[in-house]
Amino acid sequence: MDGFESSEEVSRRVFRRYFPLIFILWILLVLYPNPLNLIVSIQRILNFDADPTAVEFMLNDLPSDPVDIEKGVLSIIQYRYDWEVYSMPWYCPTIEQILDKGEGDCKARALVLASVLEAKNITYEIHSSPMHVWVDYENKQETSIENTQVEFYQYNPETGKRQFQIPNIGLSKVMDSFRRSFWDHMPDVRKALLISGLVILIAARVILRKRKITEQTRI
Repeated sequence: MDGFESSEEVSRRVFRRYFPLIFILWILLVLYPNPLNLIVSIQRILNFDADPTAVEFMLNDLPSDPVDIEKGVLSIIQYRYDWEVYSMPWYCPTIEQILDKGEGDCKARALVLASVLEAKNITYEIHSSPMHVWVDYENKQETSIENTQVEFYQYNPETGKRQFQIPNIGLSKVMDSFRRSFWDHMPDVRKALLISGLVILIAARVILRKRKITEQTRI
């Protein structure tokens, strides 16, 4: 019996000590049942490997001016959130996946655009902000979400140069973007699973804390 009680106490201590980690792991597992998808996506967004050969079938139907090329790509790749296309809150697909589905968010559209520009030998760079990914090229007009002030990561595929900076962007805009992409389009089943799991974890934490206080009072 003493051995069982000792083992139970160890379990309680481990749960209390690593509660923040368990809390975070639960969130990640609900969002990414296969965590490898998140790791792969981060690698892809950092390298952003355009594939000119994959878009060869599109080249004849697209103009030579990069501005018009971008308009054409945006009309071909319909915008949809990653939750809707890949059942994940944030995912960087391959060029094959994008062309097969014909839809995707800013990352997908940027990858197709970069591939077309590379196929047409037009110089470009990849820029990222906390809420957007876009392709920059000569004479591209800046917008409220595509400008040097809001970006935090810049990648030049021609030179391999990477540059990071602190973005000048309002926290409210970032949070609103996260709400729309991460929460608003999350399936109801996943929302229920996420919330119920967090509630159970918090309740277990509270119960164990009260039990510890009661045991200390008895001593």
